[in-house]
Amino acid sequence: MLSLLIILFASLAAAQPSDLFLLIGQSNMAGRGVVSDEDRQPIPGVFAFSKDRQWVPAVDPVHFDRPDRTGVGLARTFASTLIRYGAAKSVGLVPAAFGGSALSEWVPGSAHYTNAVDRLKAALAAAPGARLRGILWHQGEADSRDEERAVTYRIRFARIISALRKDLNAGDVPVIVGQLGEFVEVSKYPQFHTINRELATIPLLVPLSGFVSSQGLKDKGDLLHFDSPSMKEFGRRYALEWMKFLR
Repeated sequence: MLSLLIILFASLAAAQPSDLFLLIGQSNMAGRGVVSDEDRQPIPGVFAFSKDRQWVPAVDPVHFDRPDRTGVGLARTFASTLIRYGAAKSVGLVPAAFGGSALSEWVPGSAHYTNAVDRLKAALAAAPGARLRGILWHQGEADSRDEERAVTYRIRFARIISALRKDLNAGDVPVIVGQLGEFVEVSKYPQFHTINRELATIPLLVPLSGFVSSQGLKDKGDLLHFDSPSMKEFGRRYALEWMKFLR
């Protein structure tokens, strides 16, 4: 009987992640890259918290914010990089980004903020023994049209993260933010350089935070969203930045 229980617990543990990461922001966090057959193949040890709140093997698209647009994101490569370097045994991705969302739509009490908190708590409950290890953020295009939004971005973001850490009891959890694509069309997003400066200096204001460069990454042809190879490289860069906080 004891041996059967051991086997059962081992089986359950193998089907659940140990290190969870919350993915929030807008479309370039959700992912809009073209999905190939390879992207639909599970990666051992990498899980995603599904729309119906179940742990399943992570395949692209990981997100489901806009089913007609979602595609390859940075999440799977982020997770597989951590496992490859021994920084995590198994990774649980909690997708909660939403395409087109502005920073003001992520303030405490908003629909996106509340959904992210609720999903993370449900993800933890569905994986006994797991813990939140990081918060991944990519957002800013929606705030790049307005100067007032752009110049106050860093301060407003810091307030959101402070509240989020409190609500998730995650004061020591690293937050990783990424630069907007250098290809963004300035005529449509005139403040995108300002947003990138704000993002780059977030580590000066937000404790335990890191910034990831998008230098050299390419768009999918729309001058807005990263293509699939760039999303995967971005995920690798996010992982390397997060690993700087390992103790």
